Parts: sequence; C-alpha cells; structure tokens
Amino acid sequence: MSKITFYEDKNFQGRSYECDSDCADMHPHFSRCNSVRVESGCWVLYERPNYSGYQYVLTRGEYPEYQHWMGYNDTVRSCRTFSYHRGNFRMRLYNNMDMSGQMMELSDDCPNVMDRFHMSEVNSCSVSDGHWLMYEQPNYRGKMYYLRPGDYRRYGDWGGASGRVGSIRRLMDL
Repeated sequence: MSKITFYEDKNFQGRSYECDSDCADMHPHFSRCNSVRVESGCWVLYERPNYSGYQYVLTRGEYPEYQHWMGYNDTVRSCRTFSYHRGNFRMRLYNNMDMSGQMMELSDDCPNVMDRFHMSEVNSCSVSDGHWLMYEQPNYRGKMYYLRPGDYRRYGDWGGASGRVGSIRRLMDL
C-alpha cells in the first residue's frame, strides 16, 4: 500500500492532504504544494491535472520544500503511484511518430541517446517491460518523463513538448 502527504507550506506546515491512490485532480484538496512526506510506495507527481505537465518521481522520504524533489514551482495537480518492476526491461524507440522510421531497442540505461543511437529526437516509443524515465538532456538532466508499459504514438503522449530526448534510465529499486 502507498501513502503520501502533501502540505501547502514548507517544512510540512499548513493545510495537508493524505493520498493512498492515484488522483487525477488534486486542486480541490489544496491550492499549492511546498512540502511532501512519502510514507510508503513510489509516486509520480504531475504539475497539471490528468497526469500532465512537469513530472517528478518520489520515493519514501521527506521533502521539506519543492526544490528537494527538483520541482520547478509549488504546483502539484495530480499524482500516480507505481511499484518497481522486477524483471527484464525493454523499450523500442522510433525517430518518427506512430512507431515508424528507424527503430532502436533499449534494455538498459542510456546516459546519452545521441552518442549511442546517433539521433537527437525520439518521436514515438513502445515500452513492453518495466518503468522508465526519459530526460530532455544527456546524463539524466532536465525535464523528466515517466513511462510505464504501453505505446506512446507521439512525444505528447508521454508529456513532452518535443521529441528531444537526451537520456533514458530504467526505474529500478536502488
């Protein structure tokens, strides 16, 4: 079972909201989020309702202000819980939308997509095994996108504003 508590103010102060499952719209529960306590489980926080906008992956621990989870601002409008995948990881990357064009397969972390595959854009992908994080910049920096198993026919399906992908890593229990 997963449990997370959101607080409107820094250092776990102000109005709070406890959550133990996915929530597509958290706006009715609080107006801003400046600190978070993850009591159990793994969570993806989203800047906008319906699991869109900036994304942040949080594991068990305390985050006394939004900068501690690499947040860009104090806005959290939806959240989703997930479990770590145990087993193989597999993802197919395509340079064109709708899973067409050049295809590359990935089963491990990739700190630099350009160096490994000689491509700077990923316009669609298919995740068959595991949970993954895509980053806009090499070496796991910049905006982060959480991908679970499924087909992403265009970059907007994973929340990207473009097909720019600099690095990709498996989401594993470290």
